Amino acid sequence: MSFIYSKLTSLLNIINDEFHKSFLFTTIFSIIGFLEDQWVNSFFKKFYPNENFLGFLKKSQILKNYIFNPLIVLVVFAAFLALSLTPVSASLTQTLIIAFLFFFIGAAILPRFFLNDMKNILVFKRRDIYSIGFCLVLLSIGFFFISIASVGGIPILKPSIRYLLKPAFTMPVFLIIPGTCILASVYLKDFQDKIITRSQVRFRFLLLLIIDVIILLTLGYRTPLLAALLLLIIIAYYGNIIAVWEVVLGGLIGVGAIIGIGYFRSINELTVSSAIDPFYTLKSRADFTLHVLNLLDIIGGNFGATHGQILASSIPGSELGPRMMVGKLIAWRTEVTITPTLIGQMVADFGKVGVAVEMCLLGFILGIGFKIMEKTKDYFYIGLYSLILTYAILSVETGILDIQVLFYFAVALFIYITIILKSIFN
Repeated sequence: MSFIYSKLTSLLNIINDEFHKSFLFTTIFSIIGFLEDQWVNSFFKKFYPNENFLGFLKKSQILKNYIFNPLIVLVVFAAFLALSLTPVSASLTQTLIIAFLFFFIGAAILPRFFLNDMKNILVFKRRDIYSIGFCLVLLSIGFFFISIASVGGIPILKPSIRYLLKPAFTMPVFLIIPGTCILASVYLKDFQDKIITRSQVRFRFLLLLIIDVIILLTLGYRTPLLAALLLLIIIAYYGNIIAVWEVVLGGLIGVGAIIGIGYFRSINELTVSSAIDPFYTLKSRADFTLHVLNLLDIIGGNFGATHGQILASSIPGSELGPRMMVGKLIAWRTEVTITPTLIGQMVADFGKVGVAVEMCLLGFILGIGFKIMEKTKDYFYIGLYSLILTYAILSVETGILDIQVLFYFAVALFIYITIILKSIFN
């Protein structure tokens, strides 16, 4: 595995160096450097609120230290359930209790038995990590233009053509999320090593967010856009780059984006009128999704009905995607995609037993990642934890069903298990 990693990073380092030497990128980075200098030395910076703005927020130990603890997934899940007006059946109540209990065991209890000395973590070179992130962003930008050209228009301005976007072109665009994560983590390391100032790293985080917004909003995608925002907030929070009040403000902006983009799309697609309350789209979405979960719980029972077929359908080339399989399972309609919540796939595939096992595993991945990040303060592990926590939170509604997201969790688990084994045998 180390041989493959070495060869891959060597190739990416060469690509990175060649692009940075090109006239186009030399010009781009010169312009960015000029803008960064203007930002750092701006006269208007003194009008921006300082760290002590809304100081009462800093007094909360939860906001100051634990807001992005793995257990936030349960808090978000509970809040999502509370939005719905659909009554929860007795069977689903049992399933939810199992899910919450075993996630808590995996996230808060099991990590206590591992890595209490933290002497054998894997160390990744800054140059290698930067090259990976740069190439991912470069690849995603390239496929962004291909996606736009393939439908002959801009989806956010003409929502009807959004459904003409080809997954083969749009999936690589979503690589901008891990690319952003990696680049932000590298900039955090530069800040930790005092190579750049706090103002510079804040500018670079903002620039990454602007690039993500332009690309993802243009294509009309909401969840990846929220992923980019949440990801950068978590990295900045643990890197002491932003204040607590900015985290709260970022969270409010994220909720506003969920409501606003959903409302805008619903009006353009004529599913609601402008007279409808903007919060209606959020409530109705939660209501429908919980109704779907109720049905999946009935179908799945104690040991499941599809026995891994929904999870396996995430693999590219499958006749139906996982959310289309959910549509077929509950309504016999394969032309629609339906989000099944975080535990929908688990209960449909493997029943209540599967919910216990998979939620415990998910909790453990997040819990051990949180422990490694807190003990090492290493830029790479801050970025990795931020990436998987971001998708765990967003998957409360959508489920962890996309192949690239499953890959992120698989990579994280592989790295964490490697560190645990090194710690045990060394």
